[in-house]
Amino acid sequence: MNESEHIPVETTNSDFKAGYTAIIGEPNVGKSTLLNALLRQKISIVTKKPQTTRHKILGILTENKYQIVFLDTPGLLKPKYRLQEAMMKFAMSAIQDADTILVMVDASATTKKLFEGEDNLFKMLKEKNLILLVNKIDTVEKQVLPSIIMAYENQLPFKAVLLISAIKREGIKRLKEEIVNLLPVHPPYYPSDSISEQSERFFVCEIIREKIFEQFREEIPYSTTVDIIEFEERKDKKDNIHAEIYVERDSQKAILIGKRGVALKAIGIAARKDIEKLLGRGVFLHLYVKVRERWREDEAWLKRLGYGDP
Repeated sequence: MNESEHIPVETTNSDFKAGYTAIIGEPNVGKSTLLNALLRQKISIVTKKPQTTRHKILGILTENKYQIVFLDTPGLLKPKYRLQEAMMKFAMSAIQDADTILVMVDASATTKKLFEGEDNLFKMLKEKNLILLVNKIDTVEKQVLPSIIMAYENQLPFKAVLLISAIKREGIKRLKEEIVNLLPVHPPYYPSDSISEQSERFFVCEIIREKIFEQFREEIPYSTTVDIIEFEERKDKKDNIHAEIYVERDSQKAILIGKRGVALKAIGIAARKDIEKLLGRGVFLHLYVKVRERWREDEAWLKRLGYGDP
């Protein structure tokens, strides 16, 4: 994925800074919303449900004197099945790769000990440049913010503590300044017009998953995955995309399709609109629903779907 609006990078500039910044935190604290706000472009899907992000999403912000490579990560949790184990490997890989870590918490949630019981994670974090982000400050009274900061800021050696609202873009400018201050002097890792290294096929899958999360409740979104089986780019014609949606049970398949296919059609209409916006061209989107029992526990199947070693 590329974006042409960024300022060309002067790669010979000896003061140029570049580095990796991971965004970590528990599920649903706003990590993907923050990434999209930082890039001023939606590349990470966002829903109100926790555990929407399953992969390590890479987003690239390049300005005249710096490049920040952001790593959006799945919410940190105790894995219950192999898919979640793979998700946690993605998160830990991002932490290892990053020069700076944004530790994100929800201002509206009950304060707690960060990453309790995760001694290895704590040890790893203490060796990194850390910034504490208290997100969703627009949802709480201002007078409670000092006590929230106090509850978190002494748990790890943070270089800075920032109050933000990712959804309203409050505090974003200051956050970028703090990150740049911590970046090492280094030439850019990616071309200046790059936004992400993930493929169009990957983002198409993510958009379809997002629409499923938006439309269904309970176990359906979490039991679902998407696989692109055909992506045909056609000159002077709409692209032809065929995608398979996998669920774990026949009952889930029936719900996902809906009576006379109404539910699946609604997913397709919503997804096609966003896919066309992403690609900048028209598409024919064909969706098929299939059952694969316990796919979240099938190691070979997870690798096929891109959940192998990060």
